[in-house]
Amino acid sequence: MAVTNNVTEFMFLGLSQDPRMQLMFFALFLLFYIVIMVGNLLILLTVFSDPRLHTPMYFFLGNLSFVDIAYSSATAPKMIADFVSEKKTISYWGCITQMFTFHFFGCAEIFVLTVMAFDRYAAICHPLRYTTIMSVNVCTTLASLSWLGALSHSFVQTLLTFRLPFCSARTIDHYFCDVHPVLKLACADTTLINMLVVANSGLISLGCFLILLASYVVILFSLQKRSAESRRKALSTCGSHLTVVTFFFVPCIFIYLRPSTTFPVDKAVSVFYTTITPMLNPLIYTLRNEDVKNAMKRLWTPIVSLKEKQKG
Repeated sequence: MAVTNNVTEFMFLGLSQDPRMQLMFFALFLLFYIVIMVGNLLILLTVFSDPRLHTPMYFFLGNLSFVDIAYSSATAPKMIADFVSEKKTISYWGCITQMFTFHFFGCAEIFVLTVMAFDRYAAICHPLRYTTIMSVNVCTTLASLSWLGALSHSFVQTLLTFRLPFCSARTIDHYFCDVHPVLKLACADTTLINMLVVANSGLISLGCFLILLASYVVILFSLQKRSAESRRKALSTCGSHLTVVTFFFVPCIFIYLRPSTTFPVDKAVSVFYTTITPMLNPLIYTLRNEDVKNAMKRLWTPIVSLKEKQKG
């Protein structure tokens, strides 16, 4: 049966309709986006240029940085442009594309963070077997499964949403095309779709979050038998990861593990997992990670020395 669709574009209400607030948000989120791009690109460059970081942990950190760049780019450029635009619209197919890319890279981040927790579990709880457990083939397989799983999730999520008819309502009470705000515009019964969205997005977020918490409980118990120095190093690494996990998963669970009911606070909560977490990831993984900081020094010292010689 053909889907009835009388909508060619949608209009965003955005984070605020106050002109002064929009100008402030424009400057603020532009700064955030620059930090996201520069920080994550720097981590990617450092990880791939330093052979000492060619380990499973930093292989997945490189994946995470790439995901953060793409994930934030799915929403941030359009949102920033809309702050200084009178007409905050997006085409029907543009909305489909934005939803697909947002959920693709968002789900990839969930799976990569989960795999990173497994990597830390293997390194701390099974140090003698770590190189065998996290071999090159295993790392490649885990990364590939993360991306394929995210692709499947996003395809299903987008298909479920846009197979519904859209008649006349076209104002999205959000700053990007997400499932719940778009479903509210459909001129059909969305009860079944809402349940499937909860099962698809909400349970993925909750399930991976519980797996992560369980892995950290096991790690904490195993650290009781280690030396003080080993505990300090392990807790520093896991603390960084747990900080990222909390900022990302808790808002996701709040948004997606419930029926299609929207609250005024939803847009503010969404900022955490669309912008704040991708911005904090490079800061957390560099400021609290001696290996990355030392690798960055090795990367930039020859460049600085070369520039000083050229000036001299």
